[in-house]
Amino acid sequence: MSEAVESLEPLDLGAVLLRTTRLEPEQLEQARERQLESQESLAEILVEEGMLNADEVRRGLAEQLDLRLVTELPPDEIDEAVALTLPIGFAKQHTLIAVGRTVDDEVRVVAANPLATAPLDDLRLLFDGCELRLELASERLILEAINSVYDRGHAATDQLAEEATDDLDELALDIPEPQDLLEATDDAPIIRLVNSLLQHAVKERASDIHIEPFEKQVRVRFRIDDVLYEPMKPLPRQLQASIASRVKIMGGLDIAEKRHPQDGRIRLKIAGRDYDVRLSTVPVAFGERLVMRLLPDSQDLLDLEKVGFNESQLAAIHRIMKRPNGIFLVTGPTGSGKTTTLHAALATINQPDKNILTIENPVEIQQGGIGQIEVNTKVGLTFSEGLRSILRQDPTVILVGEIRDLETAEIAIQASLTGHLVLSTLHTNDAPSAITRLVDMGVEPFLVGSSLVSVLAQRLVRVLCTDCREAYVTTKEELQEIGVKPPDRDVTLYRATGCAACNYTGYRGRLGIFELMMIDDEIRTMVSRNIDSKTIKKAAVSKGMGTLRIDGARKVLRGITSVSEVIRATEEEGSVAQI
Repeated sequence: MSEAVESLEPLDLGAVLLRTTRLEPEQLEQARERQLESQESLAEILVEEGMLNADEVRRGLAEQLDLRLVTELPPDEIDEAVALTLPIGFAKQHTLIAVGRTVDDEVRVVAANPLATAPLDDLRLLFDGCELRLELASERLILEAINSVYDRGHAATDQLAEEATDDLDELALDIPEPQDLLEATDDAPIIRLVNSLLQHAVKERASDIHIEPFEKQVRVRFRIDDVLYEPMKPLPRQLQASIASRVKIMGGLDIAEKRHPQDGRIRLKIAGRDYDVRLSTVPVAFGERLVMRLLPDSQDLLDLEKVGFNESQLAAIHRIMKRPNGIFLVTGPTGSGKTTTLHAALATINQPDKNILTIENPVEIQQGGIGQIEVNTKVGLTFSEGLRSILRQDPTVILVGEIRDLETAEIAIQASLTGHLVLSTLHTNDAPSAITRLVDMGVEPFLVGSSLVSVLAQRLVRVLCTDCREAYVTTKEELQEIGVKPPDRDVTLYRATGCAACNYTGYRGRLGIFELMMIDDEIRTMVSRNIDSKTIKKAAVSKGMGTLRIDGARKVLRGITSVSEVIRATEEEGSVAQI
């Protein structure tokens, strides 16, 4: 429970929340009784008991105090000179930020706890007696704004951010040739180089850092929006051992072991934000190849609407997550966002009355209130073994990171048939192929048909940069290529061009496209009779299932992505739809 929510409690907060939220009088009475016993704040109790969420409490408080509720704080709308008047320690301690001045020379202050008067009095003194225009926002939103603004304005006070401003090419040239491995790992320029690589990767929104040794050089590449780029010139070959040792020390790996692959983790805090870095090393011809995957610890990922679902898909997934039993599968290749989708779905039902347990390899997204087990094959903790243990923990909902073998599949099916909702992933090209994959593993078709409730196939496509996308009138052939029946009029689409904001790629960020197949009685009968996946897909499409390409086409028509992206991410289909 955040400090901000704990203190959101005016004297008549309960009455306000009864009027402005879904809170029932009986729930309020129950919360007040607990408050008398525990001396906890009413807001904290309401949120902990699942009666309301923090947003509902915050909206009620905003209405009572007649404050504007802020839901977005873009960095470019914050006056840096005004914001930096506050020391960063003061801003973070009291969770507030000064965002600018109004035309009446009032100072706009966005706070998570507007009832704390002492820091507001300090602000008036700090701004020479100016009046404050107070606004309300979540603690998370304010802290993100603080980190962003102070990272820009005071980069020199943060050693890691300062090193990241160095030119990587010049920094690499300053590194002398190491004398031996131990000196290399302690060499300050090597540390500066590795830290700068990490910071630059974060600023460029890179998901992976690749460090690849070759005969005469070491190549560094960033993966941004699923495309690899070289952010710097190749490094001298002599630096390979130094960089590998530094990174392995950060990840807690054995620097003396160079003949076997190793996996590790690095915990970082960059500009106030936590990152979990997955490290993988493999021996290659000229040294060790390193890949670091950057995973931000952020609850922003856990929002189904931001993942890219449309309204009908969202409604269907909400119905699935309310089911008492059955199996919900998400399919797609590695890196298509399956884990993010499943955790976003879990977040919709993550309440105290649900016992949710997961078995994953590895645990990439952490959620409070969910028991998450990480596979450890070294000690015999596999998916199947972990799933058996989970069933003895009285779970309501189970997430299995991946169904890889018959044993795991059979345990998951038995769990679904005995009153558990099971979520998992498979590697298949489309939704109907998941059924064929399970049968190929050895699962009886009638068990698949009786336990499966839905299959979701997904891909990720790059989102067009809104600063530089170019409008054009498309052709009938191009529309037909993405499965759209051309209308009797001109259709305007957008294509990528490139600008500084998107690193001259034309794209910035990624979004999912989806194919959601609901298992009704007709399809269940077809599954039990072991009908082929093409026939099942044809039946599902006739019942209204949108294919991956059709969902991609909808996003093309809305100007979100381009025709080339949808063609790249999906397979050609015979059917043409009217959209």
